[in-house]
Amino acid sequence: MNLIFSDERMPGQIVIDHMTQAAELCLREENLDPDQIEISVTFVSTEEIHELNKLYRGKDSATDVLSFPQYENLKDLKTEGILSLGDVVICPEQALLQAEEFGHSGERELVYLFVHSVFHLLGYDHQDEDDRSEMRTQEEKIMSQIGLIRS
Repeated sequence: MNLIFSDERMPGQIVIDHMTQAAELCLREENLDPDQIEISVTFVSTEEIHELNKLYRGKDSATDVLSFPQYENLKDLKTEGILSLGDVVICPEQALLQAEEFGHSGERELVYLFVHSVFHLLGYDHQDEDDRSEMRTQEEKIMSQIGLIRS
């Protein structure tokens, strides 16, 4: 598993370790070999994610996480060499605000947002209730496996 992290606003090693473990579990859920997968992870300010959200989603507001998949369909994945799934952009400031609002740790929220984004890179969506339910089930399964369950 190759996670490429930006140096700026990077969380502590415990969060990074949980993200790495979670990514491997997400990939194994989809029968992908973590040793062949690369994901870029960038941590940005509230202002930066606001601009990205406006530019790429047409939403003039800050958000917590954005996913930029490399592939629209997992069937398009090549099976040889290193495969770049895409980019994850997380706003730690938003994550910490949400953690407080939801009553759990900032660590859990950062890792959850990362897991959510990895599932987007893997083709999951939450546009309708069935898709949302399937995605949430997968997210909570991974979070449970790494010991970061909802309190």
